[in-house]
Amino acid sequence: MTSLRASSSVRSVLTSVGTRPSQVKLNNSSSILAPHRHLSLACSSLTASHRSHSSPSARCACSAQSGAQVSGLGTRGDGGERTYATGTTPTWSVDDPSEVESQKFLQAGTTALEAGDMESAKKAYEQSLAVKENASAHFNLGVCRYHARDLEGAVASWEAVLKLAPQSPDAHTNIASCYVLSKPARPDLALDHLKKASALAPEDAEIHYNMAAVLEAVENLEECLVAYQRALAGGINRAEQNIRNVQAKILGAKAANEANADKVAKPELEEKH
Repeated sequence: MTSLRASSSVRSVLTSVGTRPSQVKLNNSSSILAPHRHLSLACSSLTASHRSHSSPSARCACSAQSGAQVSGLGTRGDGGERTYATGTTPTWSVDDPSEVESQKFLQAGTTALEAGDMESAKKAYEQSLAVKENASAHFNLGVCRYHARDLEGAVASWEAVLKLAPQSPDAHTNIASCYVLSKPARPDLALDHLKKASALAPEDAEIHYNMAAVLEAVENLEECLVAYQRALAGGINRAEQNIRNVQAKILGAKAANEANADKVAKPELEEKH
């Protein structure tokens, strides 16, 4: 069984019986949160979640005063929490009243999220956006909508992030999570966004792990194996068991194909004799 575990921020798990959101954790700041981290699949069931931002180095082209943190799809191999950087937009200025006001609402939303008050957080992020559009509020609003099971709304929020911060792999990964959780699930769309996320962050092992989980679910085992191997090389140790499982599936499929080929060939030989 392939399992996908997210870090300790915004994240949730999809199984064949439903979803279960995990806790949300953010810092007070106006940064794009990166939800995502670990999709989990047991062939026909997927797992999705979110991740967040935290470090002060540039990661996304969005306004940020400091790093916020929401976690997402997956964990590192050592079980530690994964953090993501944010950047400071040159146009951000404390002399701009709308920027300051928007930032206040953004921080209020973060405080509410930390307290587990999702509704207040949602309202605060909406107020932040009403004052001045910013990628951070869109991102965090997406987190709130995701936890409220408003997957369409969450996708809309993260698509808005991509318009303002097109280089955000986390927005793509979170959108993929929504497509994994949607009814019916859309692994094709999930893979499309995970591939875009991987192109933006090729060294991100968690993205490779999530992609492998989706590929396994749709029985694309050869590509799935490569993705798990990349995840393992990147430090996700749990991928080692997944690799063994997928290798066994590949061998089983090969044996079945050979057996079928023998069955087809045997009557042909008998007819010739």
